Amino acid sequence: MPDPVKALVITGFGLNCERETTTALETSGVDVAMIHLNDLLRDAGQLMQYHIVAFIGGFSFGDHLGAGTVLANRVKAHMGSELNEFITSGRLVVGICNGFQTLTRLGLVPALGSCYFKQTVAMAPNDSGLFRNCWVTLKCNPASPCIFTRGIDMLPLPIRHGEGKFVSIDDKTLADLEEQNLVAVRYVDPATGDPATTFPHNPNGSVNAIAGICDPSGRIFGLMPHPEAYLSPYNHPHWTRQKINGVLPETGLGQQIFDNAVRFARDEFFDATD
Repeated sequence: MPDPVKALVITGFGLNCERETTTALETSGVDVAMIHLNDLLRDAGQLMQYHIVAFIGGFSFGDHLGAGTVLANRVKAHMGSELNEFITSGRLVVGICNGFQTLTRLGLVPALGSCYFKQTVAMAPNDSGLFRNCWVTLKCNPASPCIFTRGIDMLPLPIRHGEGKFVSIDDKTLADLEEQNLVAVRYVDPATGDPATTFPHNPNGSVNAIAGICDPSGRIFGLMPHPEAYLSPYNHPHWTRQKINGVLPETGLGQQIFDNAVRFARDEFFDATD
């Protein structure tokens, strides 16, 4: 019987991770539609046909005016009410890299006090001033309400960004993020598991080693590293070493992020006996 859960991957205007993200969601067992932003904005009502929406990685609108800014402005102006309905109905949103930058500018994360569409955090240029393309190690926060990171401890993933430094509008916002456990994943030293405060384990200078955050419901999640780029064990640069030390897993560890989302959507919206 076909899985009733449906996912939407938004494409177009410099976004370039649609194939990987679609594969990740399809591997989780759901139907996925790739829809160009223009087509979505022409008929924003179709958004409610889906249970999961992915804002993917890439360089939307060439990162003009800041990464994710133009995309966020277009979505807010032409699809804001539909996206608000999508969120308040209990559906899920994930933003990866440029998608995370877009979510922060939309104000969908952290949305403290469930106040959506008000920006309080941002992704600034890397401290190095350079685009970074490397692997990092993340540690998931077990106390976080984040649906996507449930049951995950340490997670190696690749990054590919020039504006990935997490900053907040003020100290109170940062304190509230920490107090409410909305920091879902942090950059850590792979040897110790401690939060990474310095380069290279913290590749961009993010405050408090923050690599990804969620909203208070845990259903909206944004992160800079790319889980869709680790869907096969052979994606990892040290896969041969891992094979020597043990049996390779069937899928890459990034797949867990998508499996968690699909599992939640299935349990939330459909009776297990359907």
